[in-house]
Amino acid sequence: MIRLEDVSKRYRMGDVEVVALDHINLDIGKGEFVVVLGPSGSGKTTLLNIIGALDVPTDGHVGINGNGLSLSKQANRFKFRRETVSFIFQTFNLFPSLTALENVQLVLDMAATPHAQDRALQVLTDVGLGDRVNHFPHELSGGEQQRVAIARALATGNPVLLADEPTGELDFKTGIQILGLLQQQADAGKTVLVVTHNREISRVADRVIELSSGRIISDGAPRTGKADLSELQW
Repeated sequence: MIRLEDVSKRYRMGDVEVVALDHINLDIGKGEFVVVLGPSGSGKTTLLNIIGALDVPTDGHVGINGNGLSLSKQANRFKFRRETVSFIFQTFNLFPSLTALENVQLVLDMAATPHAQDRALQVLTDVGLGDRVNHFPHELSGGEQQRVAIARALATGNPVLLADEPTGELDFKTGIQILGLLQQQADAGKTVLVVTHNREISRVADRVIELSSGRIISDGAPRTGKADLSELQW
């Protein structure tokens, strides 16, 4: 589902070259629940942005679901994002003037999805917000806002789900609920990639990829074996 071949990303800041990713090789299969772990500045968000076609590598090749991205034009990358990947961001990115239902329906309307309102209502119900669909973001808790963001990502039905620190702004109980929703998506066959600095979250992944200074320093199952959500604490 996801393949990176010798991918590097370099930025120029004045006379200084910053290497965000340094010769990354990576294969991720369909239905895997993968956590990318690393401290701030390790390159994990850059990696997520390149996989999601929000950015392009300086060198190397990126393939997602059979589509090569490295040399794609901007219009092709936009089409790819619309049809292949969905994003969940730490900051939710909801439109404050739209209800929960309208926030989800908007992305479906943009993609000309048939029966958009019915689909939006269904996914909001699936994430436990069937009774909150007509509430505006400021009327929802942080956890509810994140569930709206997840519903918006799920509504498209795209096969790849990318989440950047999805529990970072949430309390522990709500964070566990969000991780449970993401696990359900992997169990349903979606490829789920979660970027975080929280090592505890990596315990429930199928696979943990650890980055440091733009390089993969480890890649495999959780060190102590895969844990149940009920075993997590932070």
